Amino acid sequence: MAEAIRAASNGNLSMWKKYGPSENTVRGITIGGLTGAIEICITFPTEYVKTQLQLDERSAQPKYKGPIDCVKQTVRGHGFFGLYRGLSVLLYGSIPKSGARFGTFEFLKGKAADERGNLTPMTRLLCGLGAGVSEAILAVTPMETIKVKLIHDQTLEKPRYRGFVHGVSTIIKTDGLKGIYQGLTATIIKQGSNQAIRFFVMETLKDWYRGGDNTKPIAKPLVGLMGAIAGAASVYGNTPVDVVKTRMQGLERQKYKNTFDCALQIWRKEGFFAFYKGTVPRLSRVCLDVAITFMIYDSIIEALNKYWKK
Repeated sequence: MAEAIRAASNGNLSMWKKYGPSENTVRGITIGGLTGAIEICITFPTEYVKTQLQLDERSAQPKYKGPIDCVKQTVRGHGFFGLYRGLSVLLYGSIPKSGARFGTFEFLKGKAADERGNLTPMTRLLCGLGAGVSEAILAVTPMETIKVKLIHDQTLEKPRYRGFVHGVSTIIKTDGLKGIYQGLTATIIKQGSNQAIRFFVMETLKDWYRGGDNTKPIAKPLVGLMGAIAGAASVYGNTPVDVVKTRMQGLERQKYKNTFDCALQIWRKEGFFAFYKGTVPRLSRVCLDVAITFMIYDSIIEALNKYWKK
């Protein structure tokens, strides 16, 4: 076990093949899940603000003037912990989401990597795409749908949901299981493109720094910087999809026939820049999110290596 983990972290594909894909996949699921739980507790307030801004459709009198005003109004009305409303949903979902993401990526990487453990540019993109699609179906869609509805509900004069359990039970009772799988198509597109971009940029930067030598260590601050760059690239690449996904998962999603109709209505009624609502808070959250995620992931691997070496 210890040899397999050390081999995986060093990119030693021959050792990886010795232990088989299941070993690497389990490592990715376990460490990825723990990483996701830690990361979401740190970054959730920016996710809350982003969602509120995206739900605040353009009107003659918008509720929020911007990210800072959203924070002020939330704290004024609900206290500091109002910025953590809906955290339980993401916390419950972050473990399977991150686990599915890294587990799938490790599995696909093991199948596609060459004898030195390296991926071609195209396989980096495809492995990341597979990781994103996997997490979208297994965890992200139900988690995001419930989160958006709980946050949106709190903006109403008379909120319907008393908490996470009551909210989920009410949604399922009213809309059935499909009620927590709204926006599936948009979520698959979002997560697939998200992880395709992030893993592609991350793996490319690592390969560039190492010069193709996967045994060369990378300092954690540099890993964080690479993660931030990968996160920024994904934000500018797919924020329009994220906006559509949020609208499709909100309480007013009945206004839209489908994902395409939602995008078309936003374009016609609100204009091009509406597709980039919430970009600033999302940019800050995602850059921090991806940087922290990769740093924690690598740190846990190193900690496990030290433990087993004893």
